Amino acid sequence: MKSSLFSNLKIIDLSTVLAGPSVATFFAELGAEVTKIENKRLGDVTRTWKLPSEEKDSPISAYFSAVNYKKKYINLDISVNADHTKLIEMTNSSDIVIMNFKKGDEKKLNITEEILRKNNSRLIIGKISGFGNDSDRVAYDLILQAETGFMSMNGTEESGPVKMPVAFIDVLAAHHLKEGLLIALLEREKTQVGCTVSVSLYDAAISSLMNQASNYLMENKIPKRLGSCHPNIAPYGEIFTTSEGHLITFAIGSESHFEKFCSFLSCGNLPDEKDFSTNQNRVENRKKLAEIIQEKVKYFTSTNLLNAMHNLHIPCTKIKNLKEVFEDENAKKLVRSEQIADKETKRVTSIAFEWE
Repeated sequence: MKSSLFSNLKIIDLSTVLAGPSVATFFAELGAEVTKIENKRLGDVTRTWKLPSEEKDSPISAYFSAVNYKKKYINLDISVNADHTKLIEMTNSSDIVIMNFKKGDEKKLNITEEILRKNNSRLIIGKISGFGNDSDRVAYDLILQAETGFMSMNGTEESGPVKMPVAFIDVLAAHHLKEGLLIALLEREKTQVGCTVSVSLYDAAISSLMNQASNYLMENKIPKRLGSCHPNIAPYGEIFTTSEGHLITFAIGSESHFEKFCSFLSCGNLPDEKDFSTNQNRVENRKKLAEIIQEKVKYFTSTNLLNAMHNLHIPCTKIKNLKEVFEDENAKKLVRSEQIADKETKRVTSIAFEWE
């Protein structure tokens, strides 16, 4: 990994919570000089979002640490002239400013695009909003998951709508802003002029509905809560219990997978039965199919079954908790540590690609 790729890049992070700070962390991890400016009176609110087990008096929380890495921290009150002047001086020599202010705050704080670019026409401004730059609605990830259909699809018939246990829409919006800022940097190489890249959580969420959106747009199919099951593929996401009580799941994505899978489970006749002869039929009869598979799976240990599936190149895994996840050496390699305010902090990397 070329961690010095952006060593000449200077970024001001005015954002709070998750999406914006994670974008700044992405550039910091690639070598950029990132300065996070926090409200002198309040700080980033996520410093206070602590687990019951965390130190009450510590200025750092695990949540804050997740998306703040390799940054310098400065506290300013930019409503005060002296601190506002400091900010402008910093932006005059910066490449990117990242922010997520509510509608009207930029004007109130005198940090509009015109003001920030007055002495630095090359400045790129990255903005994250909840529902677009023209909306004053306050947005948190939960609200977006509910409003854009994700919660309605997530969960089971019995559970009702369920929020995903990570700020998924924030993560999606952050990725869109990263892409936009990288394009802006390329464009600036040609024009020598900066631009503004705006991403809303709402647009990021809607654009990520993918096949579920097309299922509705083309077939008027409103997704039901299927737990982990896939609306278009079966068996895919059903959860099975092995002989020792471990939970496993399969992603049978092709006819070849299904035939090899059935052969291993000694039910090789299933692909010839009408109810299971095509993927479309298997989706329609998935509950019946799952019952048949469970009757076979319960005689295998998870180790034997996973090894067999691996040898047959059939996607399968044990359902792991985070303790089990981070016992894996592959996951450990993706952990990044840093001392912040005399506290050892850890987070997973914001970079999941490699190049040579």
